[in-house]
Amino acid sequence: MEIEHVGYIVHEPPAVARWYVQHLGFSVKRRVTGPPYTHFLADGSGRVMIEIYNNPAASVPDYRAMDPLVLHLAFSVEDVEAARTRLLEAGATSAGPVTTTPDGDRLAMLRDPWGMPIQLVRRAEPMV
Repeated sequence: MEIEHVGYIVHEPPAVARWYVQHLGFSVKRRVTGPPYTHFLADGSGRVMIEIYNNPAASVPDYRAMDPLVLHLAFSVEDVEAARTRLLEAGATSAGPVTTTPDGDRLAMLRDPWGMPIQLVRRAEPMV
């Protein structure tokens, strides 16, 4: 088995999808233009996909109130500081400083403009 996607229910799927395409390098693989406004987005590798949608049968979590350690979407980047600065300028908010783990990994936690946690990571030793 292989993971096809991870789904996130959000308040404004079209706006979230546009921001993720513009600022995180996703591409739209499929979209539904009416309710539930589903957008399947593939990352830059084309192998990892997320689903952004809004289904009134379920409530949208209060992502801003959640500790980002509970749930976050992590992105591998070459330069954590530069990517963090760029995303902050694009409307993301900081959820903590850039840190270095004992293993030498560089990490930064942010929130997208809707409060969903995003982690930027530069691994000292790549994991995948």
